[in-house]
Amino acid sequence: MSSIIPAPIARQPWAMLTPLILLTFFGAAVLYSAAGGNFSPFADTHLLRFAITMVMALIIASMPRDFVKLMAYPGYIIVLLLLVAVEAAGSLGGGSQRWLEVGPIRIQPSELMKPAVALALARFYDTLPTGMIGSWRALLPAGVIIALPVLLVLMQPDLGTALAILFSGAVVMFLAGLPMSWFLGAGALGAVAVPLAYSFALKPYQQRRVTTFLDPESDPLGSGYHITQSKIAIGSGGFSGKGFNEGSQSHLQYLPEPHTDFVFATMAEEWGFLGGLFVIVCFGLILAWGLSVARNAQNRFDRLLAAGMVATMFFYIAINLMMVMGMAPVVGIPLPFMSHGGSSMLTNMMCLGVLMMVYRWNTQRHGGGLLSS
Repeated sequence: MSSIIPAPIARQPWAMLTPLILLTFFGAAVLYSAAGGNFSPFADTHLLRFAITMVMALIIASMPRDFVKLMAYPGYIIVLLLLVAVEAAGSLGGGSQRWLEVGPIRIQPSELMKPAVALALARFYDTLPTGMIGSWRALLPAGVIIALPVLLVLMQPDLGTALAILFSGAVVMFLAGLPMSWFLGAGALGAVAVPLAYSFALKPYQQRRVTTFLDPESDPLGSGYHITQSKIAIGSGGFSGKGFNEGSQSHLQYLPEPHTDFVFATMAEEWGFLGGLFVIVCFGLILAWGLSVARNAQNRFDRLLAAGMVATMFFYIAINLMMVMGMAPVVGIPLPFMSHGGSSMLTNMMCLGVLMMVYRWNTQRHGGGLLSS
């Protein structure tokens, strides 16, 4: 087989790339339908972004371990400064101040912070002596690494991204070996703080999202409209769906954001349970591959770094799927590799690039990257 397939191609992690490519092209088909049977403006840019970010992922995958460790803290600081710049000179969009514009380039630093936090924490615990894992020295610096970007992101405001950063950071801390009692205590404090956060920390529109999640039927034409229409779209798809490009909820504009946050509902209406099962299986294969990369890592840094990337992608997937089915409040988190969104594609492909990098470290102790011969 090696004489037929070139070595650089055969060496790629096809257990992940195959479901990824299938999922991305299936997403392009759904976006084609969401645009009323047109490649523009969603499907064509979706595939273009995938191609560009795949090149980026392959470049990341070729990076040596020493260079990644060296850039862990500088990279985190640079993204943190970009978050500060958003507060000072960021552009508004959708009621939030989340973007920086430099000429034709528009970036969302909060998205870059998700992998940056996981990288910084992996580096921190890699240098921390094992005997200090149960002491305050393992908790306070890591807490600061997480808290600074979370607070800056909440100021934008962007609750979904803040929770994503917090979740991936907590996963890295847990896998680093911090005492379980600390997490139980944090969970108890969080439960006590929820009513206070709801009353004093959340914006009015965020409060409405929570109350709508608890009782969407109380205002089906107002704050509960998104969830209600999403459930209708998913339920009307049945077992095999209405057929490709035959969805009424998205085509008649009943379903809000059919190409971004609610792309799964758009898909489920046309492809039904079978389409939903295909999407979930593809995501499951990608996440299972990522977990195997983390499990086979050679040292603490590799293991924590890989686990942080898997946690970031899992949060995207789980929250979006729960959101469109009415199992979580609407927080504006797109579905990876299917939704039309450059920031989401960039972040998740960065995570996959890092996982491919750790995969290379696992399988090749010496030599070049995945593209080398």
